[in-house]
Amino acid sequence: MDPVTHGIAGALLGKGFFSKRQERVAIFAATLGAVFPDIDIFAEAISRDPLSIVKYHRAITHSFVGLPFFAFLLAILTRALFPWVKRRWSRFQDLESPGLGMLTLIYGVGIASHIVLDGMTSFGTRMWFPISSKRVAWDLLFIIDFSFTSIILVPQVIAWIYRDPGKSRARALRMWVLFTVGALLVWLLTRAAGYPFHLWVAGLASVVLAALFFGPAMGGWGFRVTRAHWCQAGAFAALVYLFACATAHHAAILRAKAFADQHHIEITRIGALPIPPSWLDWGDAIRSIDGLYQSQFDLRAAKQPAFNFVPDSPPDPFIARAFLLPNVLVYWNFARFPSINSFVENGNHVVELGENRFQNGRRPGPQPFTYEVVFDPSGKLVEEGWLTNGMLQSRMRRLVPQPILPPQPAKKTQ
Repeated sequence: MDPVTHGIAGALLGKGFFSKRQERVAIFAATLGAVFPDIDIFAEAISRDPLSIVKYHRAITHSFVGLPFFAFLLAILTRALFPWVKRRWSRFQDLESPGLGMLTLIYGVGIASHIVLDGMTSFGTRMWFPISSKRVAWDLLFIIDFSFTSIILVPQVIAWIYRDPGKSRARALRMWVLFTVGALLVWLLTRAAGYPFHLWVAGLASVVLAALFFGPAMGGWGFRVTRAHWCQAGAFAALVYLFACATAHHAAILRAKAFADQHHIEITRIGALPIPPSWLDWGDAIRSIDGLYQSQFDLRAAKQPAFNFVPDSPPDPFIARAFLLPNVLVYWNFARFPSINSFVENGNHVVELGENRFQNGRRPGPQPFTYEVVFDPSGKLVEEGWLTNGMLQSRMRRLVPQPILPPQPAKKTQ
């Protein structure tokens, strides 16, 4: 899940469940706790290891094992810095902070929301690291899900609109225009990424947003709803959306199982993976002993989806050599629906390992998280690394053999 959505989710929880006392500090703690686990990107950024995104991201900071320690540490730091903040900025003079125990709880809830939401994605997260390095991936949400983000953001916006009766109409109009423009931008972005949807969907979203932003003014009932109740309603709506995604996931995986049974495929791993832009769009993946079956479809289509088979290359000495490399073993443990392709290019032998959990839409080129190993004709390793690291192109790390220096004569001692 993207960091912005994590922060919005933390703010929703803080406003909905912890804002009755010391609300500003409580909301700050819930929001900071919800984005804190992604601090591990700094380890990834400074590392020279090409597999840092696999080794370091979503590990101890994303673990329920580390959660109590980090929640307590953040609470202590907040309590320690609080007096300095009040002295430094006069507008915070009247702020009060929850006690250490309550602050630890709020930070813990924020961190837990991050861990759970990351577990909803196909990338998954190591929830029990270092006890277990297994990634938990429930495959319910795409990494960037604009529908989910809107569901948890809109109630907070409505609460802000109806907090001040004198400003509510101007605020509602401003937010409606802003969100309508945002819907059009999402339409353009998804088209550019290869996941288009109909323009009328953006229009329908604008109509729904207009009803949500202006509707509560009718009869003045929106002013009688507290911010906490608006945000609690948002949390409930998010749970309903996740339940809908879980139902759709079950229906999608049943289609994969039906295809495997019909064609007598020996399954080693099977899954239904969310793809943008809608919770009704899915990709089925079936890993067999000799290759990968994959399909993309809309659940609204009644017919059985068509599957494409990507066969593995037959075993050869270069594939065997590749799987002796430590980085390849790390990659293979990360991959859930991999493919193996061995071929000759420019006189060298190439072993290409593809991960089919993620798609680049309709854009040409290798899929995200494609790893490549290159050997010369004698079997000597030339280079290895990502062809695509996540959604970003990344140059391969070149391995330069170190020259063997001739032995130097020993110096004479006098």
